[in-house]
Amino acid sequence: MLEAGQPAPDFNAVDQNGDPISLSQFRGKKVVLYFYPRDNTPGCTAQACDLRDNYERLQAEGYQVIGVSTDTEKKHQNFIAKYDLPFPLIADTDNSVHELFGTWQLKKNYGKEYMGTVRTTFLIDEDGTITDVIKKVKTKEHTAQILAE
Repeated sequence: MLEAGQPAPDFNAVDQNGDPISLSQFRGKKVVLYFYPRDNTPGCTAQACDLRDNYERLQAEGYQVIGVSTDTEKKHQNFIAKYDLPFPLIADTDNSVHELFGTWQLKKNYGKEYMGTVRTTFLIDEDGTITDVIKKVKTKEHTAQILAE
């Protein structure tokens, strides 16, 4: 997994509408790039809604929020509509963005091993350098973690 101080790798992916999205298009802005397992699950919904509810505060601090999961564009569209999310979600169905950031890893649950998303948030500065990596995400208090409150 990437660490603070490293350059964030650029990627070419698609958002919930199938439109191209890349990290380089946000140069000059700070970015909250958050990786989460699945749309419409309790933890992921709590995290997205916390970011939604504090979106104006994050923007006031200069942040652009971008979510990434392996869900499809259609699932992202439904998730955004259901919870009125104001930020784009990347449909990383081939895990390519996850692989770049090291968030696609072997996980264990109830004795079973499988590959999956490790919930992680990368804070990236205007020059594309990772300034912080939040590995122990508090889904209901994520904005406070980002803003170090």
